[in-house]
Amino acid sequence: MVMPKIRVIPRLDIKGPNLVKGIHLEGLRVLGDPAAYARHYYQEGADELFYMDVVASLFERNSLSDIIEKTAREIFIPLTVGGGIRTVEDIKKVLRAGADKVCVNTGAIKNPAFIKHAAELFGSSTIVAAIECIKQPDGRYFAFIDNGREETGLEVVVWAQKLQELGVGEIVVTSVDREGTGEGIDAQLIQSIASAVNVPVIAHGGIGKPQDAVEAVKAGASAVAVASVLHYEALMNGKVGREASKIEGNTRFLQENRNYKKITPCGLNDLKQTLQSSGFQVREIYS
Repeated sequence: MVMPKIRVIPRLDIKGPNLVKGIHLEGLRVLGDPAAYARHYYQEGADELFYMDVVASLFERNSLSDIIEKTAREIFIPLTVGGGIRTVEDIKKVLRAGADKVCVNTGAIKNPAFIKHAAELFGSSTIVAAIECIKQPDGRYFAFIDNGREETGLEVVVWAQKLQELGVGEIVVTSVDREGTGEGIDAQLIQSIASAVNVPVIAHGGIGKPQDAVEAVKAGASAVAVASVLHYEALMNGKVGREASKIEGNTRFLQENRNYKKITPCGLNDLKQTLQSSGFQVREIYS
């Protein structure tokens, strides 16, 4: 049996016109022009791109159409778009803009029937579900919405199984506790969900060095969604062009904020080569 190749997916969190990054999905800092980062990752061999409008659920709308239209004209790999998607019209809008898949969290929890209908209408391969997970004092993991701000009371494995029943094609599992910290992935969380469902699981949150991606795959992930290590490497080494790095404070917070000391910036090739050397198949590695 041929095992599917592991995908490495840069995640671009968007607020307004800017690429942003925070810790635990909060404390967002502007990094620059998302188009410059998207082009860089495409040229480096990204398997897909994952755009998330991080304030969309708060304002009950997704405003990424312009960014996606621009990206789709220049980049020819699958694009997944999430944030504020709650209706069929929302899905049609981002697909018309050039997205290949949509990612839903809040809309799925508040209206599970919407996910079932969307999967039937657009196909399971188009519908990705996100689960924002926070570990509780008793060891259980609950699903949250609105960037980890609002608890739902749903236990994550039970919810993942329900999402599979509703017809989603993939599940993005975010450890809010680890997100942006570089402390490594929560292997227990990934393993518990990946072993309970048959759809691909994308691990997100905590990757601070290439070996962390290996641990995610060992835990059962079919793909890793990566942000901090890639963004900071591109930013600090000037790989995204001058226009994208002129925003005041871009590199200063990386040098001064101790919260980022556990992150070892690296490129897509570093991640893929480490996965490959650990025995996992990856898509093309660019020299």
